[in-house]
Amino acid sequence: MTTNSLNLSLTQLGWNSEFEIHFKAYASQGYEAGRVVSEQKQTYRLLTVGGEVLAQVSGKMRFQAAAREDFPAIGDWVLISIHEGGQRASIHGILPRQSKFARKTAGTETKEQIVAANIDTIFLVNALNYDFNVRRMERYLTLAWESGARPVIVLSKADLCTEIAERLAEVEAIALGVPVHVISSLTGVGLDQLLSYLQVGKTVAMLGSSGTGKSTMLNYLYGQEIQKVQAVRHGDDRGRHTTTARELVVLPQGGLIIDTPGMRELQLWGTENGLQDSFGDVEELARQCRFSNCQHEQEPDCAVQSAIQSGLMAQARFDSYLKLKKELSYLSRKVNQTEALAEKAKWKKINHMQKAFKHW
Repeated sequence: MTTNSLNLSLTQLGWNSEFEIHFKAYASQGYEAGRVVSEQKQTYRLLTVGGEVLAQVSGKMRFQAAAREDFPAIGDWVLISIHEGGQRASIHGILPRQSKFARKTAGTETKEQIVAANIDTIFLVNALNYDFNVRRMERYLTLAWESGARPVIVLSKADLCTEIAERLAEVEAIALGVPVHVISSLTGVGLDQLLSYLQVGKTVAMLGSSGTGKSTMLNYLYGQEIQKVQAVRHGDDRGRHTTTARELVVLPQGGLIIDTPGMRELQLWGTENGLQDSFGDVEELARQCRFSNCQHEQEPDCAVQSAIQSGLMAQARFDSYLKLKKELSYLSRKVNQTEALAEKAKWKKINHMQKAFKHW
C-alpha cells in the first residue's frame, strides 16, 4: 500500500497552531517539519510540503534517547534537515505530541509502545459476528480515553449479525457518551457516517482485532482498493490477518487515517484517568457510597453493590472495572521501579564518562 505523495500543505497533513508555536524556535535553525507516515527497519517515510522523503534518526538524537517513546511514532511531527537531492533527510527531534494511543509492549518488559500519535479520533472497530466482545471494548475504551483523542466505536459486519439491536444495547451500556456506528462494508450501510470524522487535516486511527474489517473500511473511505482484503474463514466468519504494519494514509477528499494491524494483545498503559472516563458510571456510584474508602464488597450502604443487586449494573462490568484497576496499579508500581533503575543507570554512565574525561 502506498500513501498519496502529492505535495500537500502542512494543514492538510494535520498541522495546527499548537505545532506552529512549538516549531518557531526551530525554524530559524533551518529545520523543516515532516509527518511520519510509516517506519521499517529504522527508516522512516515522511510527508512534507515538498513531498515524500525517507529519513533516519540522527546520531545525536539516537544517543540522547532514553526510551522507546523518544523515537518517532506513526503520526509524529518531526524536525528534519533535507539532504541534497531532496529525497533523504535526518530526524533531529519530535514536536510535543498532542495525543497518543499507547499500550504496554508485549512480554515481561515494562515499556511503552506508541501505536499512533497526534490523532483526533480513534475508531475502535469490533465485528458484530463471533468477534463481538464488550469486555475487550472496555479495555480499548480505557486506553482510548487515556490517549487524549476522541473514541468512536464502529461495529462492523452488520450483514453477519441477526441480533444487531441487542448487541447495540450491550455496547451503549458500557460506552457512555461515546458515538456508536453500525456498518457493513459488504452492503455499504453506515459507512458514510464515518466521513464526518475525516475532515481536512483531521487524523483518525483505526484499532481493533484481526479480521474486523478495517482494511475494507479503509478501501471504501479512500475510494479505491489500496489495501488487499482476504476472504473470511468458513466456520467462524473471521477475516484473515491483512495489514502487517502501521501506516498513515492521506485520503483524496481530505482527512488522514492511520491503519494498524490487528492487535492480538492489548496490555494497559498510562494512569487511571482513562479508567475513570471509561467507567464513569462505576466511579459515580462509588462516590455515593456511605464510606469514602468503601471496597464495594460487604460494607453497609454500598451504592455499587446496591446497583448490582437491583440490576442497574451488571456484575461483569464491575468485575471488569476491578480487573483493569488492578492492572493499572500493578503497572504503576512496575513503571516507578523501572524509572528508578533507568535513572540510576543514567548517572552511572555519566560518572563513567566524567572519570574517563579526567584521565584523558
